[in-house]
Amino acid sequence: MKKVYCIGELLIDFVAENQGKDLTQAVQFTKKAGGAPANVACAISKLGGSAVFVGAVGQDAFGQFLMDTLMAHGVDVSTAQRSQTFTTLAFVSIASDGERDFVFSRGADQTLSYQSSLGKQLQDSMVHFGAATSFLGGPLEDAYGRYLIDAQAGDCTICFDPNFRTDLWKNNETEFVQKCLPFIAAADLCKFSHEEALLLSGKKELSAACAYLHQLGCPVICVTLGAEGTWVSTLGGGVLVPSVAAKAVDTTGAGDAFIGCLLQQLAETESPKKALAQPELLRQMVAKANAAGAFTTQKFGAIAALPTQADL
Repeated sequence: MKKVYCIGELLIDFVAENQGKDLTQAVQFTKKAGGAPANVACAISKLGGSAVFVGAVGQDAFGQFLMDTLMAHGVDVSTAQRSQTFTTLAFVSIASDGERDFVFSRGADQTLSYQSSLGKQLQDSMVHFGAATSFLGGPLEDAYGRYLIDAQAGDCTICFDPNFRTDLWKNNETEFVQKCLPFIAAADLCKFSHEEALLLSGKKELSAACAYLHQLGCPVICVTLGAEGTWVSTLGGGVLVPSVAAKAVDTTGAGDAFIGCLLQQLAETESPKKALAQPELLRQMVAKANAAGAFTTQKFGAIAALPTQADL
């Protein structure tokens, strides 16, 4: 089984208790562990895989809570860093249809510093670049780019999920797109939402978007479409892999559960890159990953809602 290194943010999600309303009407909040790369790491570990989290949290009570949460889920946190900066926070309200209203308060996640010793450890492993905050400057952005170079040099299986957040970019989408391009070019697998695929490609239709993104260099693209399922696009064409029926109460973490489950399955194979090149095997893996994503929407919170193998 290959290790999967998940690089990026680990933060506190303060989830509004008055579900069905946006943040302007939220009064009480529940503290939960969050951050897309951390969610993916927990998804992998909870399914029996080997996940390593690479990120930074503060030396405060929230940071300790987050570290304890990852360790409780079996994630290797030996490469995580503790910062004097306060732990990053996100305030989340869930609308009646399960969609989210976000506000971020950035902190320690941006302080992650590059470690050359870790770069050497990545050799022949799997590396997931899935940080929503990775292109916002500071040491994290520098480390993110340098670990990509290490992953390429180490013949790693590279996965990229841009995790675009509108409120983080404030109408500066062009810069976001430009910063994503090297990761798309280097990735063996990309996971996008429908919105992200169109934004990153500049196209108005999904098949044209995927064709353009393939030209950039990525051979396998998964576009998650919510209840419809996942559009899987390879150089040989595309296919819709249906999802399973689920009564969604909170979509937080569904995409992370999907890609975590897919990465966990790939990590179990002798060669993840060869597995990605087998259409029927890939379709089967995506179907299971769809089930993981759907399962997660039936509970509130991200990490707490992730499935085990028995759940699937």
